[in-house]
Amino acid sequence: MERKTHIAVVSVPIVSHQIAISEFIKKLINLHPNKFHITIIIPVLDSLSNASKSIILSLSSLNIDTIVLPPINLPPETVPTLKLPLSVSLSMPSIIDALNSITSTTKTPKTSKLIAIVADYFAYEVFSFAKKFNILSYTFFPSSATVLSLCFHSTILNETISGEFRDLQEPIKIPGCVPIQGTDLPSSFQDRTSESYNQFILRSKGINLCNGVIVNSFVELEPEAVKVKVEGSINGSHPPVYMVGPIMQQNCDNTQDGSECLSWLDEQKQSSVVFVSFGSGGTISQNQMNELALGLELSCQKFLWIVREPNDIASANYFGVSNSKQDPLSFLPKGFIERTKKQGFFVSNWAPQVEILSHKAIGGFVTHCGWFSTLECVANGLPIIAWPLFAEQRMNAAILADGIKIAIQPEIDNVSGVVEKGEIANVLKRLMVDEEGLKIRERMKVLQDAAAAAIKEDGSSITTMSQLVTKWTNLEGCDEI
Repeated sequence: MERKTHIAVVSVPIVSHQIAISEFIKKLINLHPNKFHITIIIPVLDSLSNASKSIILSLSSLNIDTIVLPPINLPPETVPTLKLPLSVSLSMPSIIDALNSITSTTKTPKTSKLIAIVADYFAYEVFSFAKKFNILSYTFFPSSATVLSLCFHSTILNETISGEFRDLQEPIKIPGCVPIQGTDLPSSFQDRTSESYNQFILRSKGINLCNGVIVNSFVELEPEAVKVKVEGSINGSHPPVYMVGPIMQQNCDNTQDGSECLSWLDEQKQSSVVFVSFGSGGTISQNQMNELALGLELSCQKFLWIVREPNDIASANYFGVSNSKQDPLSFLPKGFIERTKKQGFFVSNWAPQVEILSHKAIGGFVTHCGWFSTLECVANGLPIIAWPLFAEQRMNAAILADGIKIAIQPEIDNVSGVVEKGEIANVLKRLMVDEEGLKIRERMKVLQDAAAAAIKEDGSSITTMSQLVTKWTNLEGCDEI
């Protein structure tokens, strides 16, 4: 019997990151059955969510071992941008204990000793452990190759630019990326005196300690960024980069019923409906919700809107669903639902996004530009209205609108600080009716075909993944590191 190669995977206490890395594991096993013994380590913030439990259940069905760590409780006053890095850092002793336990296990006729560690970008501290025990280590980077370029370039930016990036008059040049305004850099970059910025620089430096970076994107989507990565790998300025995407969730959490909205879509014309969703963690203010509602109505476009309770903090639900018992639909403008009952369909809190985006009736997506949602748009050939909220989403939006040109980004009013109803109606018509939207669809169709080709048997991403597998399965130890 062929001995299985043992790989350890380290995730973080964010469901979106857990989904991304678990889908990578599933693809690895489906493409190369009976080759791997995988153990995934999952840190927990406060308590294990139902969504995380569903992920663990799906992995256990593939005989993947799961180690769930003791919960970490952060002080209530912890700023949102620090919650993730702090929770991972505080979990690190438990992560190291788990890895020590795994490495102390002797190889058997069925399973090798631990060959490699694949860790989420936020868990970079495990790479020094891997070096100590001569184990290969890899960063799993769930965002774009272009954002990875910022990580590799951030130390140079830090040393060569003074003052706040958001105050710069000229856009910032990042290798392999369209020029980016300072205000469109990730949230952590908006205050250079903050601990959040400090943590970003530390993570970016930490990536260079690993043996390679696994990116959930594909060559044809970000060719310039990939070209720069290849050059950087050759000259030794950063580790090799492996483009293995698009890796996406194959099906939604089936513990909730989304049949009603899908039945409504069945009744709509092809490509006639705009899907509106800001992800499971994104929220908009009450004022912005009012403007969005009135803008949708004013546009006269059919829409399917996943409505969540408003909040002035955009990332309010990033670490878990709100515990409020109030129906989010109650926050919509008075009379709006009645006036738009033939135009739109509303769902509170959750809907089966995978099934919705692949439905023939969907013709566009108003999205927060989380990378997972972006890849789902590309895979389904859907043009985008880019409405970023936090984290690296503003940078993603700039890349999609100005670089790849598959998105329209609405303008925020300087006085009100929101995207007003007239602007919303305008961008919806541009996307769904005008010539501009048609051209975006044409570009998106090319990328859709490229995404499908990348994950075929001889495609660029599957070939890259096979190269990784060959490297791992050929090693009984890592003396060559």
